[in-house]
Amino acid sequence: MTKRCGHVAVIGAPNAGKSTLVNALVGQKVAIVSPKAQTTRTRLMGIAIEGDAQIILVDTPGIFAPNRRLDRAMVAAAWEGASDADLILAVVDGRAGAGPKVEKIIEGLVNRPERKWLILNKVDIAAKEKLLALTEKLLKLCAFEQIYYISAATADGLAELKAAIGAAMPESDWHFPEDQVSDASERMAAAEITREQLYLQLHDELPYASTVETEKYSERPDGSVEIYQQIFVERESQRAIVLGKGGSRIKAIGAAARKEISDLMGVPVHLYLHIKVKAGWDEDRSVYRDMGLDWVE
Repeated sequence: MTKRCGHVAVIGAPNAGKSTLVNALVGQKVAIVSPKAQTTRTRLMGIAIEGDAQIILVDTPGIFAPNRRLDRAMVAAAWEGASDADLILAVVDGRAGAGPKVEKIIEGLVNRPERKWLILNKVDIAAKEKLLALTEKLLKLCAFEQIYYISAATADGLAELKAAIGAAMPESDWHFPEDQVSDASERMAAAEITREQLYLQLHDELPYASTVETEKYSERPDGSVEIYQQIFVERESQRAIVLGKGGSRIKAIGAAARKEISDLMGVPVHLYLHIKVKAGWDEDRSVYRDMGLDWVE
């Protein structure tokens, strides 16, 4: 049987549903999903199998107008993730439509040499008339090779899209073992899971001025894993938010993260969280290195 393998870059504005789509195509969770925008910070790779094809999905950060150095690094990572991809999936929120941010992203694709497909997501909650008008508008901006209407959350249209992606991959040996679903290290995956819990449990209470680093990751003789993580915030007031009354919030975050990390790794996990106030952590080169981002001037 001839094998196929290729890279697929998933790009779009924040909250377009890129991470939900990547997780759905892989068949299990490999990327952070949160109601907050801009939660994907690095080029996380998910690995999906479709028949004889291995699809290497690059879930890029949402593209937006960058202000801080971290923002610039995230946007640079998104466009770099699209470089030399065998296929670019431009994911657009079908309900939200195409404002100036989305239009700018689409215009940025026009002269790129990679194959480009338009993916209109969230069609389960979008008005049909609006979807048709949106499609016409985006096709005037960029000549997409194919268009798919899907709901990553409900899997509507997903099987057809995945089959088409698999068929579009070039003939090649597979790059990863069949049972591997992501290229993220266990240290990074553990940090991402805890960071997701911060967003899910704190909602708008905690701004984006936070990150999580796995300081120590080791296996105990009984096969369980011991993980020590630092949660960096910029101000003492933010530390109090994460801690919660009597430490209740940090306990809840730790319990949820520990369960998910344990489910992912298939072994018991001992998770120890420490909150550290570090003003300007997003100006520390080592933090960018740990997140897999390039330092952008």
